[in-house]
Amino acid sequence: MLWDTYLPVAIFTVVALGFPILAFYVSRFFRPTRVTPLKRETYECGEVPIGGAQIQFHFQFYMFAIIFVVFDVVTIFLMIWALSFDYLMFDAKLMMLAFFALLLVGVYYALKKEEKLWI
Repeated sequence: MLWDTYLPVAIFTVVALGFPILAFYVSRFFRPTRVTPLKRETYECGEVPIGGAQIQFHFQFYMFAIIFVVFDVVTIFLMIWALSFDYLMFDAKLMMLAFFALLLVGVYYALKKEEKLWI
């Protein structure tokens, strides 16, 4: 009884786990293995490379990237909230406003820590 129900799931799991592993090992037979100076050179979209490939980025770029991702996620939540705003109870509206306020406090703290705010 259970075997018949979960057999497709088991087959899918085996295929899903086996295909990438098999593809990884089969690719050894098709890839070129000769090392040339051109292969060791840094690739920059067809342009002549300038400088080294190993450069250090400042932490503030990562901070802004994280803040951007947070705002993307919050935008999705706010869009769903705005689309169903008429049908929500007062408690749901209050909780979403509290969530948005907490997010703004976190962004204020992050930007203040990076010394990008003068407030």
